[in-house]
Amino acid sequence: MEQNVEFINLTPENLADEHLCCIIRTRKKHLGVEAKRQWLAERLKEGHVFRKLNQKCCVMIEYAPLETAWVPVEGENYLYIYCLWVDGKCKKHGYGRALLEYCLADAKAQGKSGVCLLGAKKQKAWLTSQAFVQKFGFQTVDTTKDGYELLSLSLDGTTPRFTPSAKAQAIPEQELTIYYDMQCPFILQRVELVQEYCQEKGFPVTFHPVETLEQAKALPCVFNNWAMFYQGQFQTVNLLDIPTLERILKRGKQ
Repeated sequence: MEQNVEFINLTPENLADEHLCCIIRTRKKHLGVEAKRQWLAERLKEGHVFRKLNQKCCVMIEYAPLETAWVPVEGENYLYIYCLWVDGKCKKHGYGRALLEYCLADAKAQGKSGVCLLGAKKQKAWLTSQAFVQKFGFQTVDTTKDGYELLSLSLDGTTPRFTPSAKAQAIPEQELTIYYDMQCPFILQRVELVQEYCQEKGFPVTFHPVETLEQAKALPCVFNNWAMFYQGQFQTVNLLDIPTLERILKRGKQ
């Protein structure tokens, strides 16, 4: 990695002025970004870390103590990585390695038992590359029946796990159902996109905003900030575009 590269952490003092990497705006306010700022304002008090390259680019890591991470994963004294993202044009500079190494060093400094994150047998969009973290020693420690995995790097031999409810991957409701929180600035865009499509097509859809830690820990599926069900079955943690949504709905009719 180049010398003199500077990373910074978001703090209550600089949160209002720093960009959030994912959606960079210089003039107009973006509703998704502002919602994320509000969400972060509360999470930073809980030990949540948002670290980024101090440039206008998408290079960042976001993690939190597992006890306060809004995911249906449980364990003692772990950190959970929501997102480790290096945009395509910024790759090959060692930024991803530097960010992950910072997280691992932070875990050791805090006396944590390890670090974990959501993955899958087949890499999913919007999830950190499991192939990348496996180079650092992360291993699969829990799985769901449909191929999602919990990857962990243990520092003391203990392991985290999905909650029992997360492994259900099913709900009674048959209509299109989406759970979401404000952890990602893209969420509001995708909610609006799906809502408009379903209204236009006369297709029933239910949205469940996840607004508390307790709700997140009790979710009936794996979750990083978004989860979709159709005909009672879990479909994806991927934020949806219209072609993907149409494929899922068409497959359900067969």
